[in-house]
Amino acid sequence: MILSVSRRTDVPNYYSDWFVNRIKEGFLYVRNPMNAHQISRIDLSPDVVDCIVFWTKNPANMMEKLECLKDYVYYFQFTLTGYGKDIEPNLPNKREELISTFKALSKKIGKEKVIWRYDPILLNDTYTVNRHIELFEEMCSLLYTAVNHVVISFIDLYQKNRGYRLYELSTDEITHLAQAFGEIGAKYKLPIKTCCENYDLTKFGITKGACIDSVLLEEICNRPLLLKKATGQRKNCLCAESVDIGAYHTCLNGCI
Repeated sequence: MILSVSRRTDVPNYYSDWFVNRIKEGFLYVRNPMNAHQISRIDLSPDVVDCIVFWTKNPANMMEKLECLKDYVYYFQFTLTGYGKDIEPNLPNKREELISTFKALSKKIGKEKVIWRYDPILLNDTYTVNRHIELFEEMCSLLYTAVNHVVISFIDLYQKNRGYRLYELSTDEITHLAQAFGEIGAKYKLPIKTCCENYDLTKFGITKGACIDSVLLEEICNRPLLLKKATGQRKNCLCAESVDIGAYHTCLNGCI
């Protein structure tokens, strides 16, 4: 079983004490987000959990507790963008704190176990195509020695986020970004993969990727895993099947 911690909320940032307590107890309960009356008991024993995939924008609270996971295999997906508090209001300053946190985590557990996510790429009057190119290059220059690849995606607009003066990226804007990002990635020898995108960007050196990545999981676990493709995700998702233990509407990062 692959344990996803969590697509739905930032467990490492806000609920690390709870998670460690559940690891010690050896099980937890999770409510089906589509059916509040359906509750499942998840076995957390190392014999059952093949790998834990953490999703976070700030793993600092979890880093001091990693000794509790000595019997587990795990990796982190660390979303680190150039956005300020106008977009991600409750996160620490990127240059002053989160860049250092990223490097510290990479040094502690190995860069193969820290995936950098620069996503979603959104556009508004402040974060233009050219501004993203500047921010991405700056961050690559600071992080390229601490990570093996970076994941990008382009924002999908839903009803709940249409009130923030964001707009859909045009094909020309995506092409411009992909070409520039591809050149930056090549400069820093940093492969770029997309998350859940339909665009073919291979001519820019950008390949399609998966967050719950079967190949990466087998490399980290150092053994073959019989993993099925995930169901219930977005159309272009390439992730392997996992069990997510989070709850929606509990993340405190405040991102728009």
